[in-house]
Amino acid sequence: MKYRELGRTGWKISEVSFGAWAIGGAWGSVDDKDSLAALHAALDAGVNFFDTADVYGDGRSERLLARLKKERHDKFYIATKAGRRLREQTPEGYSRENLTTFIERSLRNLETETLDLLQLHCPPVQVYYMPEVFGVLDDLVKEGKIRHYGVSVEKVEEAIKAIEFPNVQSVQIIFNIFRQRPADFFFDLARKHKVGILARVPLASGLLTGNITRQTKFAKDDHRSFNRKGEAFDRGETFSGVDFKVGLATVEELKELLPRDSTLTQLALRWILEFPAVTCAIPGGKRPEQVNENCAASELAALSPETMKRIRVLYEQDIKPLVHQYW
Repeated sequence: MKYRELGRTGWKISEVSFGAWAIGGAWGSVDDKDSLAALHAALDAGVNFFDTADVYGDGRSERLLARLKKERHDKFYIATKAGRRLREQTPEGYSRENLTTFIERSLRNLETETLDLLQLHCPPVQVYYMPEVFGVLDDLVKEGKIRHYGVSVEKVEEAIKAIEFPNVQSVQIIFNIFRQRPADFFFDLARKHKVGILARVPLASGLLTGNITRQTKFAKDDHRSFNRKGEAFDRGETFSGVDFKVGLATVEELKELLPRDSTLTQLALRWILEFPAVTCAIPGGKRPEQVNENCAASELAALSPETMKRIRVLYEQDIKPLVHQYW
């Protein structure tokens, strides 16, 4: 496993980290024993950064990470998120009272006195024009409830606005082979500001694993069965906003570019790691074998310029017209 600096925190975190949405729920059935085995496998593979949120399984994944801390003495960092517990997403909901309540709940779930990294969880765009919200986060740092803070965003423009606030250490944004716009418009600016980038949805909700087909059936409690157009979550979250059939067709073309003895999952993650501005990709995993496959991407050789060019051509031809200007 290789490591990269996260913003100005002084932390060096694993370039393939662990996204804990799946072990909280909303990705089909999950067993806590399997989830804990996956978390242990991540530590064994060198992962030292875990991303979660207070709404993943209503705190389930936070509590699993608390158990991991009790069972292992490895040094690792936990990033969580706040804001999605609001019944309605309004700028006014990001008040001092609400944010403090959310953070104190996460502190209890994680059984800690201080959160390593707190991220605003895709708040309304107006929040980025409310310096008082970031002032609250500054105060919570001074109070010792959080060490650092960042944001999780939906749009590139939100990311650009967020890093105007000097204490934002990280931006979590969808970035993968199917969603390349951040590299065109944001990455250089983030590096200039020394802000870390956490690549979320790195496998396009599983499309870029190559394991999904037109015949794949998703469970009723799997958001991919009911959130194709943003009915329950954000538009563009599921499958990175790409039409399902188009995505499957492009996946078949990507398979022709696989390095020897690698999987499409590893190609997709390795592609993300070719961008120096990215601090880490945060794929999920409900079982140890998934985690091990993800982490092996850190050991792959750099992709050739020709492979990078061919991936870009596929994006330009098949995907860009569908998603590029939305986010």
